[in-house]
Amino acid sequence: MDFKTIKFNTKDQPEFVKELRSRVNNYFKENKISKYANTNMVVKTVFMLSLYFIPYFLILFNITSNTWIVLSLWLLMGLGMAGIGFSIMHDANHGAYSKNQTVNKYLGFLINLIGGSSVNWKIQHNVLHHTYTNIHEHDEDMGDGGLMRFSYHQKRLKAHRFQQFYAWFLYSLITVSWSTKKDFIQLERYNKKDFIKTQNTTYNKALTRLILAKIFYLSYVLILPLIFSSQAWWVTILFYFAMHLICGFVISVIFQLAHIVSETDFPLPSNQGSMENNFAVHQLYTTANFARNNRILSWFVGGLNFQIEHHLFPNICHVHYRKLSDIVKQTAKEYNVPYYGDSSLFKALHSHGKLLSQLGKNDFATVK
Repeated sequence: MDFKTIKFNTKDQPEFVKELRSRVNNYFKENKISKYANTNMVVKTVFMLSLYFIPYFLILFNITSNTWIVLSLWLLMGLGMAGIGFSIMHDANHGAYSKNQTVNKYLGFLINLIGGSSVNWKIQHNVLHHTYTNIHEHDEDMGDGGLMRFSYHQKRLKAHRFQQFYAWFLYSLITVSWSTKKDFIQLERYNKKDFIKTQNTTYNKALTRLILAKIFYLSYVLILPLIFSSQAWWVTILFYFAMHLICGFVISVIFQLAHIVSETDFPLPSNQGSMENNFAVHQLYTTANFARNNRILSWFVGGLNFQIEHHLFPNICHVHYRKLSDIVKQTAKEYNVPYYGDSSLFKALHSHGKLLSQLGKNDFATVK
């Protein structure tokens, strides 16, 4: 089914949407605060960039030759990569970091600096994932039905019966894939589907920038350490992959816990492309919060444990999500709309693993 045929039901509880938007707008108005980044966000930005680049320069300038310390520096870079993705480029590419779109544009480019593609990210995440959340063959965050099965609408393979065990390793490989082949494959696919023009560019320009970005990334993050680091070349390569493994694991798990859990739904459109719910209600059925009281986790992952608020208000900086969550939860309760937001981190991990197991063993959904 073509993407353009998907239509959400605007007649479904429009009063809920209107009231929710009104309450959120009043929150900012009454408290006289901006919906964009505040001082805490700026401090976090400096911290995350430092977490990535300070270890990098310590490695490059051979501050120490101790192998275990050097490994620790590479692992800190992995956490810095994740932090930059969660807390800076994610908000920026949603236009939520600053009211100045030039600031958002250049901070959004940070994803290229850590091996990804801002053009592909905006298409996959902003357009396809946020618009078609948990809809089979439309939400690309759900995969393509290969080694992982995230929905009962995907074909079940024999290997899927073990996916709750091998999933965690595959999650670790995601940024390795991004930094090498995935972006090129995606860009070609998006060109065929005419998505690239949504980013105000052309395929040739996007491809040229992508090639240059990959060359620059691999040059500074791998080639230079290979040249200047005191470690053996093969050790540097192993540590480079270790950096990616920790970053990929952290990023993947956080995003999976927000949508691929037992509580959330995976609705399909009708044959005519119509969805049962309006867009906002759809987000509440397909999205879950977790660890809402874990301030340290929330700080590090850019408030993405408040994924419901992010999907409802992606143009609002994540530093406001904790306060907004009380408003959204109360409004959802009043209008009898689900709000999956009370799981701890452990319960969310268990829920994700449980769903992976069920998806790997059953062709059809069982009762929740």
